[in-house]
Amino acid sequence: MDRIAEICSALKKGKVLADVGCDHGYCARLALKKGLFEKVYLSDISAGSLKKAEKLLEREIKEGKCVPVLADGMKGLPPDVDTLLIAGLGGEEIVRILEEGYLPEHFVFQPMKNAEKVREFLVKRGAHIGRDDTFFADGYFYDLIAGENYGGSEYTARELAFGKQNLREMGRDFCNKLLCECEKIASYLKREDMSGENRSKLEQRLETMRGILNETH
Repeated sequence: MDRIAEICSALKKGKVLADVGCDHGYCARLALKKGLFEKVYLSDISAGSLKKAEKLLEREIKEGKCVPVLADGMKGLPPDVDTLLIAGLGGEEIVRILEEGYLPEHFVFQPMKNAEKVREFLVKRGAHIGRDDTFFADGYFYDLIAGENYGGSEYTARELAFGKQNLREMGRDFCNKLLCECEKIASYLKREDMSGENRSKLEQRLETMRGILNETH
């Protein structure tokens, strides 16, 4: 499975997309190729990454379909954005960007870690999370969170930690992710130089994940 294709599969047709932290611009290129948006803002804090995106989408920029923006998060973006895409950043960083910017009508987030922070922020903001699952691509597991800025969602503490859709469907990729994390934690717990507090937290998480996996049998 291709990571870029899977991320873009969560995008709904709209008018203006902001690809924040666009990196090389692959998601923006695919979204335009599929005819999902009339315009895409390419935003990145790194001048080097933005130049790569500008090179990849040189024709689209000349045609006015793409607008590069060198900025931190959503700073410098106009208010006409109806869809926000942030992929490849940490969950805490995504939340910071949203707190300093705004949450448009539609959103797609692919946090590299701390996905629970993103879920918690969205639930508190009254957003509706329509997709919240784990997929495997290019040798890694990724969380994908998508929805709309209206309607609201109710999440339990366990659903915030692991994803409501994951717990409901118990998909293969999610189960494999839990198995891998269980193995890593079990191995890490063999260390003797760990504080009691950290050991207790890891043991609790390991027990929770094993419990979730046992529910599938």
